[in-house]
Amino acid sequence: MATLSVLAVVGSLAEQMGGPSRTVPLLCRALLDLGVQVEIVTTTAGLGSEGRPSHCAEVPATLVPCWYSPRTRVVWAPGFRRSLRERLAARAACILHDNGLWMQTNHDTAVLARRQRVPRVLSPRGMVTAWALQHKAWKKGLAWRLYQKRDLVDATAFHATSDDEAACLRRLGLSQPIAVVPNGIEVPPQVSRPSAPAGPRVLLFLSRVHPNKGLLNLVRAWAEVRPKDWRCVIAGPDEDGHRAEVERAVRDAGVESEFSFAGPVQEARKWDLFARADLFVLPSFSENFGLVVGEALAAGVPVITTHGTPWRELVTQRCGWWVDVGAEPLAAALREAVSCSDAERAEMGQRGRRLVEEKYSWPAVAQQMKALYEWVLGGGPAPGCVQART
Repeated sequence: MATLSVLAVVGSLAEQMGGPSRTVPLLCRALLDLGVQVEIVTTTAGLGSEGRPSHCAEVPATLVPCWYSPRTRVVWAPGFRRSLRERLAARAACILHDNGLWMQTNHDTAVLARRQRVPRVLSPRGMVTAWALQHKAWKKGLAWRLYQKRDLVDATAFHATSDDEAACLRRLGLSQPIAVVPNGIEVPPQVSRPSAPAGPRVLLFLSRVHPNKGLLNLVRAWAEVRPKDWRCVIAGPDEDGHRAEVERAVRDAGVESEFSFAGPVQEARKWDLFARADLFVLPSFSENFGLVVGEALAAGVPVITTHGTPWRELVTQRCGWWVDVGAEPLAAALREAVSCSDAERAEMGQRGRRLVEEKYSWPAVAQQMKALYEWVLGGGPAPGCVQART
């Protein structure tokens, strides 16, 4: 077989645009280490004058100029299909790996793959969960009828980051093969935590401040428990003006002195926040993977999250709490978590770090994705990560 060549399509590399802007370049970097010829084709959406973030620096990328509205997150790149066609023409034995749904970049990729008979692997990246499909449902319903259904049906294979996401694809009636391969997770250097830290303990939330993330439930749970000598830090970019709604809920609950809002966080500060946290929370309604859960575990921080994420291993590996969506289950988990000693939480964090080191390293993930690409191009026995066509 000729050298494997992959064009990875993602809407943006800007960190504020969500998980794929980070995980796609990191996957590509790990694929390069395996000898795969890989290039990212994306837009300039959300990128400032500094250009590509540091985690993308080692990966070849074509950045297509675009018009971008931060408020609505609409991206329009009229030259995207042409640029993708040009990059495709420069490569042999190529596969298209498309990430996400609904965006112009996704539709352009599907159209080009269909016209040029190029195999296309599609990673929905959380866009097929029930919650995601209901959010702005009228717009998605229109897009579904116009193009999105056909674009899904025409995909050669799917990549899901969890069994839950694979089940969501099957519920849409899609019968193609699905490879279930988790996101990789970076493991930072081991952090030495003081045995008796000064000041209040810290519960950290670090993600987009978006209605899907369940922050209003978190405020209600916190107001019910009111843990003594603890404070809650909310970090991440505001979306749809949701931060103002959360701040209002904090004021209405009378817990302003126990909450702080850190705003958007760059990469270096992210790991500093994890290092200072005693507990991490992601109270989401739905996540295809929940990368920040894995990052918290990699930093040695125990986690509270919901059944809206696929992180049942928090229970099986004894490194956190995995509870029903809602304020009451969150309150019960929070009450139990803050009643643990510092030593008990530290032991949970170390078990979580070992889980990430053993299962979620980028080299292991890249090996599975390479096997998927080779199988899609060349046939033969399906790799173990692939669920057969139904």
